[in-house]
Parts: sequence; C-alpha cells; structure tokens
Amino acid sequence: MLPSEKGKCTTAILLLLAVLILGSCTAVKPYQRAYLNDAAMQPGKLPIEKFEENAQAYREGASGGGTGKSSGGCGCN
Repeated sequence: MLPSEKGKCTTAILLLLAVLILGSCTAVKPYQRAYLNDAAMQPGKLPIEKFEENAQAYREGASGGGTGKSSGGCGCN
C-alpha cells in the first residue's frame, strides 16, 4: 500500500468513526430528563441483586455451586 493510500484509508476510518459517534447523540426534552436519573438507568447491579447473589453464594457453598466459591462450605478443598 502506498503512503498516500494509507493516509486516505486512515482518514476514511476516522471520519466514519466520527459520524457514528456524533450520530448517536440526541437531544433530550426537559420533561424526559427525570427518567435519565431513574434507578433502572444506572449501570451495574442494584443493591438488592448484590445481596441476593451473595446470599446464594453462601447457601450454595456447601455443594460447590454459587458465584466464585471454589471450595465446599465445610472447609475442605
């Protein structure tokens, strides 16, 4: 590939990325802004989901199941 072709290719890729990024922006009406701060819109798990997952991990620890527990609940490996 010639240097001029490489520069054109890089420019085209950057232009495409810029169009995709700017195309995803949108205007939010004032009455819609209340929903952006809703708990369902926040990333991550809700505190109750974290608690339930932790409780399930302890409950299933004796049988080897759960989320990240590698040994049994009896202390043996």
